[in-house]
Amino acid sequence: MSKLLEKTAQLQPGQHAPTRQPGTLSAPARMFDITTRINDAEDRATSAAAETAEAKKQLDEARRQIEDLQQAGPTATTLEVDISTLVEVPGRKRILSPTERQELRDNLAKNPLTHPIVYRPLGDGRNEIVSGNNRVEIYRDDLGRTKILGIPFTGDAKSAELGATFSNLLAPSLPDYEKYRQFVRLQDESGFTRADIIEVSGLSTSHVSRILAFDKLPVAARTAIAARPDRLGGHAAEEFASLAANGNDDAVIKAIEALVANEKMSQKQALEMAKPKVTKPPVQPARTINVGRKKLCDVSVRSGVIGLRFSGKEGKATAQRWAEKIEEYIRREAATEEGS
Repeated sequence: MSKLLEKTAQLQPGQHAPTRQPGTLSAPARMFDITTRINDAEDRATSAAAETAEAKKQLDEARRQIEDLQQAGPTATTLEVDISTLVEVPGRKRILSPTERQELRDNLAKNPLTHPIVYRPLGDGRNEIVSGNNRVEIYRDDLGRTKILGIPFTGDAKSAELGATFSNLLAPSLPDYEKYRQFVRLQDESGFTRADIIEVSGLSTSHVSRILAFDKLPVAARTAIAARPDRLGGHAAEEFASLAANGNDDAVIKAIEALVANEKMSQKQALEMAKPKVTKPPVQPARTINVGRKKLCDVSVRSGVIGLRFSGKEGKATAQRWAEKIEEYIRREAATEEGS
C-alpha cells in the first residue's frame, strides 16, 4: 500500500469533497479519490464501446436486410407496384453518368426486371423507394410504364435509411464523390459519428481520407461535381483540396466546372488548369557591341548565364582571347571585392 501511495502522491484529487482543499486530503482519502476517478474513466470507456457496438449492430442489420432484398429475384413476396405511388427520399438516389444511365435504360427496355425495387409502405397509399430510384425513373419517364416489380421493406424509417445509405457507401462501382455524399448523410441524418462509420465499413484510413477530401473543396466546386460524380475521383480531389487550401479557390472552382462540362478534359488537365501559373521574366534581347562600324559580338543574359557570340572567320580565336580577358577581369574584381 505504501508504494502505491508514493506513486500517487503527486496526483491532483477530484472535487468529490468540496469542503476540503486538495492538499489537505489524507493518504487514504487521496487513494479513494484516485480509485474513483479510474473507475469513472473505465465506466465512460465501457459506455462508449457499448455505443459503438450498438451502432455497428444497427448498421450491419440494416445493410444486410437491404442487400438481401436487392439481390432477391422475383419471389412470392414480389408485387407489382403502381409507380404513381412511389416517392423518392431526397439525396438517396445515386447519380448515374450518362453512359451508365443509357446502359441501364437499354437493359430495362429489352429485358424483364431482374432485381425488383425495394419500397417501404408509408400507410397512406404512398410507398417510399428504398432501393431502385433510377429504375423507377427510367420506367416512368423513358419507357412510359405505370407499374414496376417491388419487394416491400418491413423495417422502420431509420432502418430503411441506414440500409440504403450504407449499401450505397460500400458499392464498389460507386464514384468517390457519391461515397462522400453517403458518408455525410449517415453522419447528418442518422446520428452516427465518423468513427462509427469507419469502424463498421471496414474502409481503410487512406480510402476514407480520399472520400473526405471532397469536404475540403469550395462549395461551388462540390456543387459542380454533384451533377457528374463520375468525373472526379478521390485522388484528384485531394490535390484540388490542397490547391484550394493555398488560396486558389477560384482557380479550383473554374477547373472543376470545366472538367464537368468537357468530357474530353482529363483530371490531370484540370489540375494543371487550377495550378497557379509561374510568371517568367521577359527575355532580354541580345545587345550588340561594335568597334567603330564593325560588329565585335552579341551579349545575352538568360537564366544566370552570360553569353558572348563572336562571328566572322576569326570568331573562335577571338572568343578564346576575350574569354581569357574576361576571366582575368573577373578574378581581379573578385579579389578586390573580397579585400575591401
